[in-house]
Amino acid sequence: DHLFEKLLEIPGVQGNGPREGRLPGNLNLAIDGVDHETLLIRLDLMGFAVSAGSACSAGSLEPSHVLTAMGQAPARAATAIRVTLGRFTTEEKIEAFSQALYQAVHDIRRQAV
Repeated sequence: DHLFEKLLEIPGVQGNGPREGRLPGNLNLAIDGVDHETLLIRLDLMGFAVSAGSACSAGSLEPSHVLTAMGQAPARAATAIRVTLGRFTTEEKIEAFSQALYQAVHDIRRQAV
């Protein structure tokens, strides 16, 4: 919940799915104006592994069928990332990731202009 709150402070970041009843340690976020593939590469270079979807859809060029079934437009689904926390994820790692995501989103948007 703390990470979710931190990430929602980034302009254009929105949660996908309900806030209540979600699987603990898993976040799915849409980030306006940021292609998820570009973001995944940038975060990987910063030392963070996130995903654009489930393992069973790895390599697919199509937007998430789950997000589109939930009513998300394909363009919004193409901006979605999945963040998973482990039981050894510390507060410091949460802070570092939220700062890295902010910086990556900012840089990608600035380059797109």
